[in-house]
Amino acid sequence: MNKALFLDRDGIINIDHGYVHKIEDFEFVDGIFDLCRLAVAKGYQIFVITNQAGIARGFYDKTTFEKLSQWMVNAFAEQGITIAKVYYCPHHPSKGVNEFVKSCDCRKPAPGMILKAEEEFSVDLPNSVFVGDKVSDMQAAINAGIECRILLDSRYTKESLNEQLEGVIRITKLEQANKLLN
Repeated sequence: MNKALFLDRDGIINIDHGYVHKIEDFEFVDGIFDLCRLAVAKGYQIFVITNQAGIARGFYDKTTFEKLSQWMVNAFAEQGITIAKVYYCPHHPSKGVNEFVKSCDCRKPAPGMILKAEEEFSVDLPNSVFVGDKVSDMQAAINAGIECRILLDSRYTKESLNEQLEGVIRITKLEQANKLLN
């Protein structure tokens, strides 16, 4: 079994400008490469777990998203970091213009993408880490059985965490996650 570092994309890997789907709009968050290099050194596989409702909404298509993801994976590789796989959910349960408007088991807070990584890569979920910037990221990690859940404060986390999210570690800068990898 392999431990994994699961990363949300928008807000953790790149600055969340809203529905980022073009290379020229993609800005890496300060500290993401350092966090990932440390994770690799400590034996973590790295996975991206991202909701991409912009596909359901018709803002961009799967091909556009996949091209951007490959560019992002290559940028990590240039830093000596391997992203094992990018998992994404193109669905939205109620908003959109195409066949991706539907309920699913992959859209966070559902754990479907994480469970797929567990199945495909023999991931040891209890000993893995999830870093996200939304309560739904933490709920997905809880639903998958990930014990180390790190929430980067963002415009989405102004509300206080409820009891359901007990055990979530809140940070204000991504660099603080470095100290939490075991």
